[in-house]
Amino acid sequence: MLIGELSRRTKVNAHQLRYYEAQGLLEPGRGANGYREYGAEAPTTVIQIRRLLEAGLSTEEIAVLLPCASGSAPELEPCPELLDMLRARLRGLDDHLDMLARTRQTLLDYIEVTERREPAYAGDCGD
Repeated sequence: MLIGELSRRTKVNAHQLRYYEAQGLLEPGRGANGYREYGAEAPTTVIQIRRLLEAGLSTEEIAVLLPCASGSAPELEPCPELLDMLRARLRGLDDHLDMLARTRQTLLDYIEVTERREPAYAGDCGD
């Protein structure tokens, strides 16, 4: 199938499909006319890529995981390197969430303290 057909089937823009190809995630053949020709497995691969991206994985990480993926869910074959990478990604997300929670609390503290203060004057703070 050509890139337009793959795009229609997967609802993924053709420029994104070309990006996935550039990242080594999709490997189309080339027809005699030079057009990209995708195999029957390409729609499943694109769905796998999209779902792994939704999980917050980078295209570099997906390139490592994709050979271990099967089905559109995708299901991943367990191996220590794969699990180590997924766990590391999860730790990074947890660290980021912790930082966001601290930042949120700091902003709430500023709001609370500021709301309790009696305004010294009715003008703008910058005057």
